[in-house]
Amino acid sequence: MPDHDRQPVPRRRGFTLIESALATVIIGTGVLAMIAAQQTFHRQNGWAQRSANAMRLANEIRELMLNLPAHDPVTDVEYWGTEPNETVVEDWDDIDDFDGAVFSADLGNGPITAMRTTFRDMPGWIQRILVSNVDPFDVRSTLDDGSSDMVRVEVIVEFQGPNDLQAGEVTRLTWIQPR
Repeated sequence: MPDHDRQPVPRRRGFTLIESALATVIIGTGVLAMIAAQQTFHRQNGWAQRSANAMRLANEIRELMLNLPAHDPVTDVEYWGTEPNETVVEDWDDIDDFDGAVFSADLGNGPITAMRTTFRDMPGWIQRILVSNVDPFDVRSTLDDGSSDMVRVEVIVEFQGPNDLQAGEVTRLTWIQPR
């Protein structure tokens, strides 16, 4: 075949406008998907960190109470809550002393560790403790203070961030402790 019958092949020197637009849409969609995934990861990571901190604070209270009797060894159930001579948390020597206690950086007394010291750098965290007598045969039934050998302890851990209007419950730890 002679050379003059061949038609020259046109050389492409770049992308067409449609190809460029399509590539931009595909890459843009991928980048937006990665950004959305990253935001979700950060939200989940923040929740996991907050949940772990809350469980740690609840377990600190549980460890603090681990070897305490349910009621005062001297006055027994004469006083529910702190006895008249127990003015600071270091004096509390039984579980019912902690009923209604609230430990928070905003109050200047917490949150507290199992060693009864204040955690440093934990603003916004609150530990609330509720102690109630329960029926030994039905621990869901609450009895009058001091009327049972079994107590239920609830530690409610809340967090209030700098932009939150009020504290929200993060975790709740409940256990039954015999006298």
